[in-house]
Amino acid sequence: MESIRWVLAVADVDFEEVFLTSRDQYLKLLDGGALKFQQVPLVEIDGMKLVQTRAILHYIAEKYNLMGKNLKEKAMINMYAEGTMDLMEMIMILPFTPDPKSKLENIEQKALTRYLPVFEEALKGSMHLVGGSQSYADVLLFECTLMLEEKFPDILKDFTCIKTFQGKMSSLDTVKKFMAPGGKRKPQPNEAYVKNAMQVLGFA
Repeated sequence: MESIRWVLAVADVDFEEVFLTSRDQYLKLLDGGALKFQQVPLVEIDGMKLVQTRAILHYIAEKYNLMGKNLKEKAMINMYAEGTMDLMEMIMILPFTPDPKSKLENIEQKALTRYLPVFEEALKGSMHLVGGSQSYADVLLFECTLMLEEKFPDILKDFTCIKTFQGKMSSLDTVKKFMAPGGKRKPQPNEAYVKNAMQVLGFA
């Protein structure tokens, strides 16, 4: 859900969160038909109950003008967004991995050789990945760079365009509000979070 929070926050959309803390809450949603494909996150918006993170992100991006000005820009934005999500997903599964340390070297190597050079090139001469205006791909890239630095503090040292982009994103009022103490940004999952998630979803 964190990427969805990020995009909503940057779009300056106020939202209410409901956290599942018990298996019964999940089963109630399931029995009520709210959880298509039997999964979360679930976002209720404009009379719809949406699951599938990418579908939710696309809808929010379209609704709040974060999806580009034409079909070609949308395709490029989605391409960069998918790249960031591929990389973030490698990091997001670490708390649920029995031996996460063994995965870190692979993630770092892929970030340095496969992903970050692409974003660095795209940001040369621009503060945005596509079209000279902010898109949800920019938001996801900013989230992704923060996640990477939490694992590998010096990973961006040779990517000057990304660092400049990161500084620009950090200066946005909506981002400052989201990241401020007491804001809606969530920390990395800890053992208690993982245990609760596994219980709620029926894996423990």
